[in-house]
Amino acid sequence: MTDILDVTVRHTSDRTAVVTVSGDVDLHTAATLRRHAMAVVAQGVPHLVLDLAQVDFVDSTGLSTFIGLLHTTQQAGGSLRLADVPDRLTRMVTMTGISELLPIHATVTDALAGRTAGGTLGRAGEGAAAGD
Repeated sequence: MTDILDVTVRHTSDRTAVVTVSGDVDLHTAATLRRHAMAVVAQGVPHLVLDLAQVDFVDSTGLSTFIGLLHTTQQAGGSLRLADVPDRLTRMVTMTGISELLPIHATVTDALAGRTAGGTLGRAGEGAAAGD
């Protein structure tokens, strides 16, 4: 585990942004992710895709952060989607039931289009087109 978390934001439209996360999302770093993501939502961009391809580890604080961000985006009339999730994290998200709230998308492109890893439209993508 490390105390370093890199977060970058790429706006794909006026109402959608991809938040790329690199490092560990844990007790020491979750606040960094939360701060960046909430700032984007506060700017009027309620649809977020978390690109987790470069995430090495997530603890319970990180999982709670994902759920908190889901609530924040929903309150703003938006959505939160997880994309390019490493296998070990996919298992954790599925075992804890979080995948019922946050469907997992194979790629950022799929998340922006609302296609889940299973090829169907996920709950997080319903009502939110890629260009929102």
